[in-house]
Amino acid sequence: METTNTAIGFPPMTLAVFISLAIIALAIDLLTHNKDKPVTLKNATIWSIFWVAISFVFAGFLYVNHGPEVASLFVTGYALEKVLSVDNLFVFMAIFSWFKIPDGLRHRVLYWGIIGAIVFRGIFVMIGTSLLALGPWVEIVFSVIVAWTAFMMLRSDGNDDEEEDYSEHLAYRAASKLFPAWPKLYGHRFFVKRSELEIELKKPENKGMTLAEKGVWFSTPLFLCVCVVELSDVLFAFDSVPAVIAVSKEPLIVYSAMMFAILGLRTMYFVLEALKQYLVHLEKSVIVLLFFIAGKLALNATNHLFHHGYTISPNTSLGIVMIVLAAGVVASVFFSGTTKDEATQNT
Repeated sequence: METTNTAIGFPPMTLAVFISLAIIALAIDLLTHNKDKPVTLKNATIWSIFWVAISFVFAGFLYVNHGPEVASLFVTGYALEKVLSVDNLFVFMAIFSWFKIPDGLRHRVLYWGIIGAIVFRGIFVMIGTSLLALGPWVEIVFSVIVAWTAFMMLRSDGNDDEEEDYSEHLAYRAASKLFPAWPKLYGHRFFVKRSELEIELKKPENKGMTLAEKGVWFSTPLFLCVCVVELSDVLFAFDSVPAVIAVSKEPLIVYSAMMFAILGLRTMYFVLEALKQYLVHLEKSVIVLLFFIAGKLALNATNHLFHHGYTISPNTSLGIVMIVLAAGVVASVFFSGTTKDEATQNT
């Protein structure tokens, strides 16, 4: 086993294995989902299982080379990020619905959303883990952030019937100022030249439509949707990064757990979209876990400040995350209050 560690606290071999698996996984994802056609539930389920398997390959590597505690920290962070991402994916469903993005193009938006998530999560993990060096008071701040998120989710639980107007979203308005918008989809393209749209204006179905006076390139609803998804995910990162940092302060553990969880989100989206009528209590699991993580952060911080000796072990954290997640799924299956026929009628 190597004894020379990198600046992030792990041997070069561990870093190389992580980077190699991540690059291979990204390449596989890009090559296998590059067609403009809907992803079936069967296909999405198979690929979701594949992404979980890849994650556990890395967990197994950590177990063999760094011991069960490190592997447990990774799996806990991975499971937590997966659970927290569920609520984010439901928001993405609402965004796609508002922009009227067809099923065959949603994976294209999700791909760029995931690339953005990988980049911004990396930046936030570096900042977050660096801030912890300032002392335990930073953990208290993180605890407050996570608890506030849980409280706001609890407060809004069951009150999401009103559809948000995403034309007022900051990302939408900023993108519209940079590029004038064409109101209709143009294949799978994000931008269209003025010369092409001038031809479109001559078609009968576009009668009465006009172009902005300035601008050579016009953005399509697909590009505006990507912008809204990207900024929404950045805001989600403010909650999820402190939550996963509560599991481990090692940047590689935190980032690798988030990275592998994010890689499977594109196919997981289509699974959740098909099953969302049945997973009505899953958000409650997310709320419970956020309160638990806030408490764990506060417990760690006060232990450093007052040395009370109370901590939560990695295995205990993993057990709680799994039990709460399982409880949300079981409650959704048996106490959803929605029959299969009713769910079918709502789709």
